[in-house]
Amino acid sequence: MSAIVTDPLKKYYQTLVFNEISSSTDSNEFFIGIGKSDDYNATDTVVNPVRTLQEERELRNNLSSIKKITAQSFVVPRYNWSSGAIYSSWSDNQTGYPTNSYYVLTEDNEVYICLKQGKSATGAANTSIVKPSYSDAGVSETSSFETSDGYVWKLCYAISAGKAADFLSATYMPVQDITIDSSSANTFELQQLNVQNGSTPGQIIGVEIVDGGTGYTSAPVITFKGNGSGASATATISGGTIVKVEMDDDSASLGSGYDFASATISGTGSLRPIIGPRDGIGKSPINDLKSSSLMFNIRPDGTEGNTFNVDNDFRQISFLKNLELTDSAAPGPLFKGTSANTNRYLTLTGTITASGFAVDEVITGGTSGVTAYIDELDSANGNKIWFHQNSNNVAGVFTDGESISGSASGSGTVDSGDKYSTIDIYSGDLLYIENRSRVIRSASQQEDIKIVITV
Repeated sequence: MSAIVTDPLKKYYQTLVFNEISSSTDSNEFFIGIGKSDDYNATDTVVNPVRTLQEERELRNNLSSIKKITAQSFVVPRYNWSSGAIYSSWSDNQTGYPTNSYYVLTEDNEVYICLKQGKSATGAANTSIVKPSYSDAGVSETSSFETSDGYVWKLCYAISAGKAADFLSATYMPVQDITIDSSSANTFELQQLNVQNGSTPGQIIGVEIVDGGTGYTSAPVITFKGNGSGASATATISGGTIVKVEMDDDSASLGSGYDFASATISGTGSLRPIIGPRDGIGKSPINDLKSSSLMFNIRPDGTEGNTFNVDNDFRQISFLKNLELTDSAAPGPLFKGTSANTNRYLTLTGTITASGFAVDEVITGGTSGVTAYIDELDSANGNKIWFHQNSNNVAGVFTDGESISGSASGSGTVDSGDKYSTIDIYSGDLLYIENRSRVIRSASQQEDIKIVITV
């Protein structure tokens, strides 16, 4: 048996997650977490995560801080328009993305879909040398237009400065369908609404040459048949063969209302109409650009109210749902705060300064034999040592009154330990694990952490 998962099913699952996170009435809570201050191995070479319960538990053990997700967007691969590149035209017979993209992002942060690839008289693809711009072309934002290099473009949407800051990266860019009323839309949303509402259902975007045929002395007349109307196109021959077919210049030549169609010609050639989306190109940029990814974004700023460590680094990023409060009956109340420190901690009988401990040092309990990595030394809030344990440690609980020694020169006595933070790190669902190279934090630093999940 052979089967596939369709693009609409991917979008369905994407939309479920997106709506659950963005809903103001949904009771679920989603967070991005960071952690793992210790090295992966002797050379600190990043290791690939695996999909096992042990791996999930290891990440939870490493977790140091979380911040609530407040920004999310559908995203698609980013393709910048570049003079001298060749672009494909949109096709209804394209799986995923072609080698030469059919959409581009310009330096004006405008996204255009290519409706026709520029071609020479022999059917060879032209390079694109004129930046698509509806304003430069002197047409409305809802109209397609042809540039002097033979390409036909149509504005899909523009990316606002706010969206660019949150979701535009070197490899991805945001995409959305506007569903709000025009009375509450901002300038960018209103423009996209106009594009969406101005789309024409069931157009014939182009014609695929299935077989160029032989023996043509003149271009054959193309006749479109189907349940729509208005489409017209012209063929070009070279050496007795059909080498290109282009829709006629007027945008009305794409016709409308086609759910099915055929393109008939005389002679031995064979053509296939490329039928656009039923609601029209531009009606749903998420569909037109084949989005199968969601991006989530947080920006930890310094200590985030003493919930993020600025004296150590991190190597793991995670996506978590519905973390519970510590010491509550399972299932306990959900943590609904903005951010939190998730490390365990103990307090010393003496001062942190006098102990001689240092971050990243391994501490060992003199009685318990338990070991742990020091994540943070907190002298301002009760001489606390914030720490984590993973599979590289002797996991266990430090006991009150036992002596602890460091792998370097630190030493001290446990006054009160071992305590859990506000968060039960073993609760909720761990949805995503990303291992990356060491990231160093500082009090004056703001990270821009973006997670992309592809269905």
